[in-house]
Amino acid sequence: MKHKNFTTFLAASLLFSLRASQICTVEASSNNDTKIVKNYKYDYSDQKEASRLKKKNQKVEKKISSLDKKIADLQQQLKNYTNPNAVESLSKQKLATLDYDRKSVVNVNNNNPDFSKEDLDTSHGAWQKYGDLDSQNRVTAANALLNKSLMPKTKREALHVNPTGWHNKKVNHHWLFNRSHLIGYQLTGQNNNWKNLMTGTRHLNDPDMLIYENEVATYLKASPSNYVGYRVTPIFRNNELLARGVEMEGQSVNSNDVHFHVYIFNVQEGVKLDYSTGNSKTS
Repeated sequence: MKHKNFTTFLAASLLFSLRASQICTVEASSNNDTKIVKNYKYDYSDQKEASRLKKKNQKVEKKISSLDKKIADLQQQLKNYTNPNAVESLSKQKLATLDYDRKSVVNVNNNNPDFSKEDLDTSHGAWQKYGDLDSQNRVTAANALLNKSLMPKTKREALHVNPTGWHNKKVNHHWLFNRSHLIGYQLTGQNNNWKNLMTGTRHLNDPDMLIYENEVATYLKASPSNYVGYRVTPIFRNNELLARGVEMEGQSVNSNDVHFHVYIFNVQEGVKLDYSTGNSKTS
């Protein structure tokens, strides 16, 4: 009886220690002894699961690291749009004298655009006007009363116009300059229009100008009855070929859903620009 109990205890212990996946066979011999035949395979499921979770965690950590970088970049960009010291009532001549000081976007006239009633008159529908090139072939102002009807319906073509100051090169694997539209393609469909293109840094074009263009485009797409007065003026200093920046104004008709008047510096971090020629050096 004691021998039988011991056999039962031994078999149970083996089953417990070898886990549920182990196969343990107990046979009785002819001389009344008990013979234990072990035939088992170790269960690696825990290790496999741990390895899977480790890989999953590594992927999550990479995503978190990538998001942290994006957040840091966005926070840096946000600083460009939170300038508490508005530039008040400056003429275009005074805008040309401003020097960049870590804020790429500043308010003009307390952020109030300067449109007349005639500029915002919708009785004749939407329109767009582009100023003639000046004596140095520099782009001048672009002015429009925008509406959804002006937005392009055809595929955009490649740009080939080289505006004044166009000396492009790659900086940190990206092109330094863009052929920047005064009035963005998404708003009027103008593309290779000499009167609507200037040499602008990548940062001027996107994100700085694009933020305001997208705001206007979103408002126009919301309703075919929405209109926006829109004016963009490149600001040159003396006879320089590369603009120091652009003055942008936007005002929705019969509402303040779109309302801005800003000056955006034509600058690129880590690059020193020669505005007289458009040449550049990394700093």
